[in-house]
Amino acid sequence: VQLQASGGGSVQAGGSLSLSCAASGTTSSINHMGWYRLAPGKQRELVASITSEGSTNYSDSVKGRFTISRDNAKNTVYLQMNNLKPEDTGVYYCNAVSVIGYARANFWAQGTQVTVSS
Repeated sequence: VQLQASGGGSVQAGGSLSLSCAASGTTSSINHMGWYRLAPGKQRELVASITSEGSTNYSDSVKGRFTISRDNAKNTVYLQMNNLKPEDTGVYYCNAVSVIGYARANFWAQGTQVTVSS
């Protein structure tokens, strides 16, 4: 599985940005995909994830502001980020978890920077 992320950028607080992540390769093995972020001085955290059936999970810090969605036909996952806050600043990484039988593998896209200024 290969992942290609795009989007991000810089915005003022209250603004919006979107991220997308396209998967290629053995996409049929992907069980769920998600977005993690790494902020300066903090540990990497899961922002949002979505299963192949469309079930979603969000970090408490982004609930009500971020929306993760998935287009299975395009093997692409999206993250719409609204009402952004300075604390949302960080490098965002797309992740895909592939499950084949009892084997599980993680795949990562290159990080994309999100900067929110106050």
